[in-house]
Amino acid sequence: MVQAGRETAVRAEAAERETAEESEGAAVPIRIGTAGWSYEDWKGIVYPARPRRGFDPLELMASLFDTNEINSTFYRIPSPQAVSAWTRRVAHNPHFQFTAKLYRGFTHERSSGDAEEKAFRAAMEPMAADGRLGALLVQFPVSFHNTADNRDALASILDRFSDLPLAAEFRHASWNRTDGLDVLAARDAAFVNIDQPWLGDNLRTTDHSAPGLAYYRFHGRNAEKWFGPDTSNEERYNYLYSPAELEPYVARIRGAAAALAPGATVKEAEPEDAKNDPRLRAPAGGVSAILNNHFRGQAVANAIQLQHRLTGELVAVPESLVAVYPALRSITLSNEPQTSLFGPPRGNEA
Repeated sequence: MVQAGRETAVRAEAAERETAEESEGAAVPIRIGTAGWSYEDWKGIVYPARPRRGFDPLELMASLFDTNEINSTFYRIPSPQAVSAWTRRVAHNPHFQFTAKLYRGFTHERSSGDAEEKAFRAAMEPMAADGRLGALLVQFPVSFHNTADNRDALASILDRFSDLPLAAEFRHASWNRTDGLDVLAARDAAFVNIDQPWLGDNLRTTDHSAPGLAYYRFHGRNAEKWFGPDTSNEERYNYLYSPAELEPYVARIRGAAAALAPGATVKEAEPEDAKNDPRLRAPAGGVSAILNNHFRGQAVANAIQLQHRLTGELVAVPESLVAVYPALRSITLSNEPQTSLFGPPRGNEA
């Protein structure tokens, strides 16, 4: 009876929201999701330990969320056929968009040239043509500091892919200055706002956006394991955000969506550190928020919590996930792992 009552309330809420959207026009979409979908330690938590024949992890992710950040493109350039297959697997959610990491040969190894550019462009073409590419994430390591040479390198990389929606992630605080922001603003590229441990010269909290896009990434706050040659990615990103830690980002993400909305008022520049430089704010577009604390499905749990706070919507999740993260029980519908009550989720809107 309690479950039925919750489902009835959610249907009423969804109908009310649709009516409001029709009368007010389309809002700026807010898409919440995870970084990647293929992790061994998600088995038995996010995914069945013994999946039935035909079970598709990506299909499940696209039933829970409206975006996913593709990690594998950072490690190798995929074939266009593989990318086309990804887009087909999310076809049940018309609001779903991927973001994709640029191949590391451009950003970390700095060895890629024309051949790799051609191959990566060919790979992304099916996704972009299908309207499923929300952003190309150009990610740099913390060793990439804001220097004249590195600003030139950044500009060169962005220029190579200037016809795609671009977002650049920096880990070092020196990039949150006017000279670094100028490079992005000249190319309509977004500055990725990250949450990470506040250690040394690590980048602190920002709220930048660009024409058409604001991008947030949550890496966790595992300060003890953040640095060190022997630290694995599993250890570094082993962190579960509390609701209190996520709460400030509810307002930040809503604020970013408001700044991107048609007719939004632009504030005056902050001349000192350009923390929220208005040249990186413009009408239209959407907000992507990606949870990268992937260890044991923590990213999925936190993405569900953040999505619920932003939309009020309930989604159906695997019972195995609720068993590991019981705080989800009060904000999810049931243990049905494949779809919500209403089929594929609608676009999350501010």
